[in-house]
Amino acid sequence: MTTTSASVTFGPDMADEDRARLTFPLDADVCVVGAGLAGLTIALEAARLGASVVVLEARYVGWSASGHQMGTVMPGFGLPLADLITRVGLEDARELWTLSKQGADYVRTHAAEDVIPGLGISDGALEVSNVDVGEKLIARLQMLGEDFDTDVQGWQIDRVRDTLKTQRYFHGVYYPKAFQIDGRKYLMGLATLAKQAGVRIFEDTPVISIDAGGIRKRIVTPSARLRASHVVLAGNVHLGAPAQRLSDTLLPVWRYAGITEPLGERLAEAVTFQGSVTDTDGIDHFRIVEGDRLMWSSPETTWAAKPERFAGAIARRMRQVFPQLGKVAITETFGGPMGQTVHGMPQIGQMRQGLWVASGFGHQGLNTSAMAGQLIARAMYARDDRTRLFAPFELVWAGGRIGRVVGHAVGLWQRQTSALDGTLARYRERALARELVREARLAAANARAGTGPRLSD
Repeated sequence: MTTTSASVTFGPDMADEDRARLTFPLDADVCVVGAGLAGLTIALEAARLGASVVVLEARYVGWSASGHQMGTVMPGFGLPLADLITRVGLEDARELWTLSKQGADYVRTHAAEDVIPGLGISDGALEVSNVDVGEKLIARLQMLGEDFDTDVQGWQIDRVRDTLKTQRYFHGVYYPKAFQIDGRKYLMGLATLAKQAGVRIFEDTPVISIDAGGIRKRIVTPSARLRASHVVLAGNVHLGAPAQRLSDTLLPVWRYAGITEPLGERLAEAVTFQGSVTDTDGIDHFRIVEGDRLMWSSPETTWAAKPERFAGAIARRMRQVFPQLGKVAITETFGGPMGQTVHGMPQIGQMRQGLWVASGFGHQGLNTSAMAGQLIARAMYARDDRTRLFAPFELVWAGGRIGRVVGHAVGLWQRQTSALDGTLARYRERALARELVREARLAAANARAGTGPRLSD
């Protein structure tokens, strides 16, 4: 893992006047298209390995999903672990999982107070289930702990409900080494570290075309042309015409989040867990911020909208899960699109000589983008060939507009199915509790009458 002793100093709005539009011809070793988490990490790591690096951003650093995420850092991918094993086999799955843990470690190192200060780190992440899955929980814990060397703990129902005071959740898997940060400050910190390493970042500089033939690639922008030995496409769903084939493999998914007003003592009546909480169905994702406020993300949609439109839905969801909170005001909203691949894994590797891709990070963007940054930089300049592990996850067309409609319908169906499963699980739990009460009362009545169950003749 690469470390640094340099620290980041933030201005009032974390802006950088040096990121103006590129207006002059430029030569570089590496041209990164996209100034999100992946693009900035690749640029930083390549510069640390001695390359001259340019980053081109069509709008501004952090304008899309990378600047609007929940800040949870933990190992894993969007593809469930059992499916990953089925796809690539146990040994390669182990190696991929190890890489994802190294990605999380990379973020932890750079989130240190003496490197990027003020990120508000909190420890621990909890995955909770909305159905009673005790046996599956044991199997998952064994697989993570024994086969994948991951520090995890199983939480029984009582412990989950002691910290999350709702009947909606059952068992949980706790990751003590997972953590949370202020994701936007981290992104801006990466940009500052990259600048300190010699990276030149140009905002308001969309790429019009890329000629990837030959040793020196040619990149055209509205006001300048560049040449580079390596071009890295890290622009996700917004790459458009210069990399339409790549853009067409990503289903754009929007997720919006809200932050409540200060809740004071009300919050302790609902949540005492200080880390992040996600449910295993991917519907709820929330955590405490600033001591007594809740940050909560909404279900996904495949259509863009203004984040403030989701404030009411987020507040209603909070009341459904924690009715004791009462009426909650959402004072801040944010959100952005992320690229979801058909197979659920990120796309990391070389498309052709000198043309690289880093995209499709989905929900696991912080650890997987850090992992991608290290892998691609080292593949270019340190003869590291571990990007080959992602070769089985090829570029698969996401279906265009029809794919978005289908994706929306599938997501809606999955949420409704999950909600029904949860309702049935809670009904069965209440029915069992009533039956136990009835049996206890019957036993007590029999004891008072001096009778009891007798064996039949």
